[in-house]
Amino acid sequence: MSTFQALISSWASELSIYEKQEAESVVSWLLEHHLGWRRTQILDEADVSSFPQQLFGDFERLKTGEPIQYIMGKGPFYGRDFFVSAATLIPRNETEELVHLIIKENPEAGLRILDIGTGTGCIPISLALEMNNPEVFAVDISEEALEVAKKNAEALNAKVTFSTCNILTQTPEVTPLDILVSNPPYIPEQEKAEMHKNVLDFEPGLALFVSNDDPLIFYKEIAKKGKQLLKLGGKLYFEINEKYGIQVAELMNELGYTEVKVLRDLNGKERIAAGRR
Repeated sequence: MSTFQALISSWASELSIYEKQEAESVVSWLLEHHLGWRRTQILDEADVSSFPQQLFGDFERLKTGEPIQYIMGKGPFYGRDFFVSAATLIPRNETEELVHLIIKENPEAGLRILDIGTGTGCIPISLALEMNNPEVFAVDISEEALEVAKKNAEALNAKVTFSTCNILTQTPEVTPLDILVSNPPYIPEQEKAEMHKNVLDFEPGLALFVSNDDPLIFYKEIAKKGKQLLKLGGKLYFEINEKYGIQVAELMNELGYTEVKVLRDLNGKERIAAGRR
């Protein structure tokens, strides 16, 4: 028998790839998932012998660096839980900020919205549920990702029309749009050396990486196609690599977008670019 906090600290010490506080949060999340325990509860005793075997198996997976969201099959985003799989990126805080900005800036009813490279569907589903009766579409090149996105939309009772599309070679048939949003692949291959092992080894490279020769390839194609897809006055929103804010803004300006802006996230990094057709 041991105290609950001592158990968390002990298990967290075995997760060397995380900072101490993050490791303790991950362990708490795992215990809550399997046992229903929350750190806020007062639990003096932890009888390890009563734990289900799967909990120990999942803890071994954590030690390899596998993200807790993949182990549990879900991750939180904008106040809801979303299913995730090895075919999808894990929803992140920066993307929540993008969604929040779109909701805040677009209170009108009945807007037509397209998300490109949807992954789990966290962006279009959140917009469908939070905005004023929008008509929402989403595309992805990955059939496996789209299956996860459809599962999320069904579980959360969100009306989103999903379809397969390679945005580099195809143009979605969804005109005219009020809002076009995308969090496309934006990490050059050369930056792999700077990334955490748990991202490199487990998250889908298809959704992460672009060539060193043309790191803005998705922004160029999406912005060009946005000129066809968006209504006059419609808005384009991107999540961006913090290193390319100026370049993405220049690209949008060159293509004729107006009111182009680059915004910093809560950590002070340039992570959102937006403009108007």
